[in-house]
Amino acid sequence: MQLDSNKHSVFLMNYHLVLVSKYRRKVFDGKVSERAKEIFSYIAPNYNITLVEWNHDQDHVHILFRGHPNSELSKFINAYKSASSRLLKKEYPAIGSKLWKDHFWSRSYCLLTTGGAPLEVIKNYIESQGEK
Repeated sequence: MQLDSNKHSVFLMNYHLVLVSKYRRKVFDGKVSERAKEIFSYIAPNYNITLVEWNHDQDHVHILFRGHPNSELSKFINAYKSASSRLLKKEYPAIGSKLWKDHFWSRSYCLLTTGGAPLEVIKNYIESQGEK
């Protein structure tokens, strides 16, 4: 297991992000997904974020990424959604016919933390501290 670090701490913070197209319109194919991934990889370093894995279905993308404790996740996600929406609509005009009022992404998103140990194991470990 490779840990990340900065001047004062060591950490491993993995996240699973699911972004859905507005009204679940079927806008993703291989080319659009690849371009969306490139945009993600371009913006991510500004927020101390590293892309780990990317995949898509016709109406959503799944993203696994690593962050730092100082990563402003909501600001990053909003910046990414804004930039990718603008660029994808510009570079792939055919997408516009599938969208409603130029909205590319749904306003909501799903962001989950991921980890190696189940919560129950961590809870038991913390509860057992100080016991001999």
